[in-house]
Amino acid sequence: MKELIVLSLDRTRQAVLAVLDDTLGLGGRAASFDDQTPLLGAVPELDSMAVVGLIAALEEHFGFYVGDDDIDGSTFETVGTLTHFVASKQAA
Repeated sequence: MKELIVLSLDRTRQAVLAVLDDTLGLGGRAASFDDQTPLLGAVPELDSMAVVGLIAALEEHFGFYVGDDDIDGSTFETVGTLTHFVASKQAA
């Protein structure tokens, strides 16, 4: 069972990285990101306007809705925090 959870989380991470790369126009840079890679404040392309676009892209790709109360700055702290946020929305 734990292996299935890890596999599912890995698939979610890969999809999140693809959405990040496409939405922010990173030109493949996201492929080298891991869970500890900082996002907000570290990736120049991820400014406040890009966050809005990224949320919309995640909603569309994964088929969930993100309410204003669902997120804060910590959601976009690292690839890992964003991946876990998406996984929690998928599980809801």
